Amino acid sequence: MTSPDPRSLLYRQLSPEEAQALARETLQRCEDGELYMQFIATEAFGFDDGRLKTADYSRDAGFGLRGVTGEMTGFAHANEISAAAIRRAGETLQLLDPATGSRPAPPLRSNRHLYTDASPLDLVPFEDKVRLLEQIDAAARARDPRVSQVSASLTGQWSVVEIVRPDGFIATDVRPLVRLSVSIVAESNGRRETGSFGMGGRYLYDTLFDPANWNRAIDTALDQALVNLESVDAPAGELAVLLAPGWPGVILHEAVGHGLEGDFNRKGTSAFSGRIGERVAAPGVTVIDDGSISDRRGSLSIDDEGTPTQETVLIEDGVLKGYMQDRMNARLMGVQSTGNGRRENYAYAPQVRMTNTFMKAGNDDPAELLARMKKGIFVKSMGGGQVDIVSGKFVFSCNEAYKVENGKLGAPIKGATLIGDGPTVLTRVTGIGNDLELDRGVGVCGKGGQSVPAGVGQPTLLIDGITVGGTA
Repeated sequence: MTSPDPRSLLYRQLSPEEAQALARETLQRCEDGELYMQFIATEAFGFDDGRLKTADYSRDAGFGLRGVTGEMTGFAHANEISAAAIRRAGETLQLLDPATGSRPAPPLRSNRHLYTDASPLDLVPFEDKVRLLEQIDAAARARDPRVSQVSASLTGQWSVVEIVRPDGFIATDVRPLVRLSVSIVAESNGRRETGSFGMGGRYLYDTLFDPANWNRAIDTALDQALVNLESVDAPAGELAVLLAPGWPGVILHEAVGHGLEGDFNRKGTSAFSGRIGERVAAPGVTVIDDGSISDRRGSLSIDDEGTPTQETVLIEDGVLKGYMQDRMNARLMGVQSTGNGRRENYAYAPQVRMTNTFMKAGNDDPAELLARMKKGIFVKSMGGGQVDIVSGKFVFSCNEAYKVENGKLGAPIKGATLIGDGPTVLTRVTGIGNDLELDRGVGVCGKGGQSVPAGVGQPTLLIDGITVGGTA
């Protein structure tokens, strides 16, 4: 028995040949553009207060038609993939000036598959998904009498996209995405603290159903909650900060990564605009964006314009080497697309977006980096934050952090925030560990009203001076 072609979910009211003809017809006046068709199936389960609170399932299909001429973009979308709807959308593009320059070449073709085509939603019965969350809830409550509340969620998505260009280029991608999150509240002597942990990626549910993985999620979340029960007021002032490997790389993503996206640099609004070839970070700092890592949450076999993703070196040994690019910004800046054109779904036009953005490992022993510190804090887990993309100024909260005195970890602290700006922080890196980790697959990046899954990472990082907002 053969599985049905996922593309059949897109072609219910028109044929592939009609889609190609419609792309040529509607985009003939434009320099660039595409017909982007998508089918999406999503489910979400939420378990809280000892019972199943939510169980949602949705299916959607539609298209986005984009035309680009010069710096102008015309875009229309609909949740009906039909010839009539596409023609109506094409009327919007008549408002664009006719193309006068040469049309850019189509993306390179690729048969690479970074993840399975199978749908995670269909391979595990409903009752098994609920049972997993029940097991997590029971196991977490049995771990420690101080556990007062457990929340667990399981989400899955399966998406089929096809990109059709007027020059005959067609690219298809089938994208799975799953995530498990566990949050635990511990209570002692009238004090309540929270710990959390999540994991996910572009794979099937079997990874999350592995008892070793979901028990690890429980243990990590519980340890964080219990540590925070013992926390003391955070110090304040400019202090040395040691960042743990992995998820704390979210600072790099927000405070530096957005500033290295091509659109901000083309418009001259980034702190890194016009600085290619200049030293922008301490020696040893190498920052990469790589959407071609198998099974990672931020990875894509092709981006949402059909360009294969790749490893893009942004900063190498402290020197700015380049920016992330989509097709429009690459054309206007006279460079090649790096495969960073992404959109939330068919109802949005693509933007330059990060995929998996991380700092490469250095040569330092993490234990030696801790031993160097006279006074400061060690940040094991980051929370939420706010960032000004133009300046790179950020404020981030710490979910789990510790005092450091004379090279040794001290008491856990509460209420710590990190305040600074990305370009300055990069110049204050004084130690880079040999222990690069990527995050566990929970990141969501927002930009221009759109959210997309993204990955972050870094090795242990010693920074000589970040303003710490504390409670002491």
